[in-house]
Amino acid sequence: MSIRRSSGLVGAVSLALVLAGCGSSSEGGSDAPDKGRTRVFAADNGRITIPADPQRVVATGYAVPALIEADAPLVGISSWKRGEPMMSEEDLAAYKKLPKVAGEQAAETNYEAVAEADPDLIVIGVPAPVLGDIDIKRLESIAPVVAIGPTVPSAWRELSHKQADAAGALERFDSAKDEYEAKAAGLAKKYKDVLPRLKLGHVGSYGEVAKGTFQREFNGSWGTNIAEDIGAKYYGKVKEPGPGSRAVSEYPSIEELPAAFGEADVMTYSVNADGSVPEPVKYVMDSKLWKNLPAVKAGKAFPLRYTEAATYGQGMQTLGAIDKSLAPLLNR
Repeated sequence: MSIRRSSGLVGAVSLALVLAGCGSSSEGGSDAPDKGRTRVFAADNGRITIPADPQRVVATGYAVPALIEADAPLVGISSWKRGEPMMSEEDLAAYKKLPKVAGEQAAETNYEAVAEADPDLIVIGVPAPVLGDIDIKRLESIAPVVAIGPTVPSAWRELSHKQADAAGALERFDSAKDEYEAKAAGLAKKYKDVLPRLKLGHVGSYGEVAKGTFQREFNGSWGTNIAEDIGAKYYGKVKEPGPGSRAVSEYPSIEELPAAFGEADVMTYSVNADGSVPEPVKYVMDSKLWKNLPAVKAGKAFPLRYTEAATYGQGMQTLGAIDKSLAPLLNR
């Protein structure tokens, strides 16, 4: 059974709430209990027949925080240290108690541990290119496997929904989503006379100091997508788009800072959960080119915490951090 499971876990009713493209099939009549019933679920690895109401779920990668937060019936997870600083006290406690059946990397999957957990569903939350590091056939010999991995950073909304749906945990998911959207709407109203008319630029935390590059994030990226929900607009677009996050961020040389952000009215930049500045961002901020940017000289450069939020619960923290950081804009 799960570490935590609400009394309202979705049963037969949840079948009416599945994503478009996910059909269902059942054994027995319409009045048959969910146990033993199945449905067909559209995942990255195809259309997979899964339990209609899973009772023992193993989750890996980005599915870990999403399914802990949704109160899915988890019996095993992968390690997810990068997300620990953004977990609530309750979710972190659940995360620490759950058996770890895989490491931080997909290649660190412990197949024996997965089998020992005796799951009836396995949800893999890693990018499609990384699936090659996992022996899917071996996992499928244990339980049905649905791969629902990240694409562009802003897609965490749809992906976490699919992960919760597969695990039969939409009720708590929907509650968190409603709470997030209500808070975002309130902040959008608060900043409606300020943010929409500004051109913003963002420095992310994945530049490479050794190569003399910085990360510029555009709309839809990790550091920008939640700020967009309250009216922020990050101008420009990637010159040479690539897969995944490279569709919404790029890595110019430090000498290109003035060309990248010379038009920005406001600059934002990613910081760690504790507020400290990551080395790639510090590298940018120590540059004279940064200090001479119009927005920086005008005192309009603001740190953003929790920029890697990938669930609605985590996003609530991000919204709060954005509001706290951008509040000075309301007084100008």
